[in-house]
Amino acid sequence: MNSSNNEREALTHLELVLRQVRMEANGINSFEFVDPEGHDLPAFTAGAHIDVHIAPGLVRQYSLCNSPSERHRYVVAVLRDEAGRGGSRGMHESMRVPNRVKVSVPRNNFLLAGDAAKVILLAGGIGVTPLKSMVHQLEAESKDFELHYCAKGPEFAAFQSELERMAKTGKVHCHFDGGDPAKGLNIAQLLQTPEVGTHVYYCGPGGFMEACKQAAAHWPADTVHCEHFKAPVQKATAGSSGTAEGYIVELAASGQKLTVLPDQNLAEVLQKAGAPVETSCASGLCGTCKVRHLSGEIDHQDFILDDTERQSFMTPCVSRGCGGTLVLDL
Repeated sequence: MNSSNNEREALTHLELVLRQVRMEANGINSFEFVDPEGHDLPAFTAGAHIDVHIAPGLVRQYSLCNSPSERHRYVVAVLRDEAGRGGSRGMHESMRVPNRVKVSVPRNNFLLAGDAAKVILLAGGIGVTPLKSMVHQLEAESKDFELHYCAKGPEFAAFQSELERMAKTGKVHCHFDGGDPAKGLNIAQLLQTPEVGTHVYYCGPGGFMEACKQAAAHWPADTVHCEHFKAPVQKATAGSSGTAEGYIVELAASGQKLTVLPDQNLAEVLQKAGAPVETSCASGLCGTCKVRHLSGEIDHQDFILDDTERQSFMTPCVSRGCGGTLVLDL
């Protein structure tokens, strides 16, 4: 790769051209972004996502669904959600070829395990997008896999025919329930017996995510992986009461100390103080704001960090200190 492309990879955001919008299923469009000059784009791995700047102040995260081997394009697919916060409507209504669109470089909080002997992929509706990219990678590596794709009907299943054509080393099963989950895939039965060397990945709407979580609860924790599109409803935790009197956050590089009141958001306090913290989802789902913490007790409220990562990192968009002083590597 030449030096100009190396400089591009060092960037956090790119300005790309929307080359194609295509209807993939009822309510689902795919969007293909390319470099204006035809250069290669920063590489990504299966399960990665990008931030798409839809309009001023409107940024959303979408999983890349094309093959990681394709360096010339990023492809995302978006389900129009009339009850959503406006991101999907903006994508469907305002994205036009050949718009120039600001997107982030890819980030991945949903990596495939390199040592998996077999992979079980469970997709609910539009949750198929990161798993489709995984199928591309698993096929390229000749890995054993099975994809179970759950949708209301074939007209609501994006990429169905493409996925079925792709499957050579693995199998693709589509399950259509007509809107009644009881008539669809029996996830508990599918995951009844943990298999040595097998990893499970699931993504989809809230009810589907909960069903997968319960069905895989008896599997080894390090073999089960998921990605949420929307933040689940959080139950109150004992740790959250630790912020009743607020707390102090200290920036290790400068020694600057900031007071965070009980009703204040940590990321916003850091940004107002000029700390280099960027936010995107503000829901603990994307990892944009992830920072290293050096000391202090934390009430973690994110949905992407595992227990090991939480020993060193936090997401200040939703997480906070539990009283006392929280020291951040900033």
